[in-house]
Amino acid sequence: MNSLPLLVFIVLIAAMFLMTRSTRKRQQQATQMRNEIQPGNGVRTIGGMYATVKEVNEDTVLLDAGPGVELLFAKNAIGAILTDDEYNRIVHGIEHDLKSDADVVPDDASSLTETDDEPADAAAASDDKPVDLGKKDAAGDKAADAENKTDGPAESATAEAKADEEPKKTDGDSDAK
Repeated sequence: MNSLPLLVFIVLIAAMFLMTRSTRKRQQQATQMRNEIQPGNGVRTIGGMYATVKEVNEDTVLLDAGPGVELLFAKNAIGAILTDDEYNRIVHGIEHDLKSDADVVPDDASSLTETDDEPADAAAASDDKPVDLGKKDAAGDKAADAENKTDGPAESATAEAKADEEPKKTDGDSDAK
């Protein structure tokens, strides 16, 4: 007789046993956790609500969800018991100082770019020379045109064309320095 179907059947039974065993273990842990609930514990329900335990009965738990708000829940509806630090962080926004030795990140980036060797004012450390951005002022253009000007009619026409290409200032324009 062929033993392959019997071997497959035994493997399936073993897999089912292992799956039910882990499920049963999780259920026992949840039951134990729910039996350890005491008044004053911060809890999270399976629906995601955070509250403080006010009273514990055999199958129910009375939760204080806020000032004047008391809710009655089944013990099975409690998803987790929270530590005091975790409950205060989530509900009240109070951070426990776990990183007291860590470096503090500044609010602005100016202190990140400074070093002890460099002065804080970068403008004071520069050569104070203006940077040429390729834009010439009008007085410099006219002086350059006067140097290049000759008496010939062709050159005077090009000088006049250059002067016409310059934008004219109106009363609304202002000189930004």
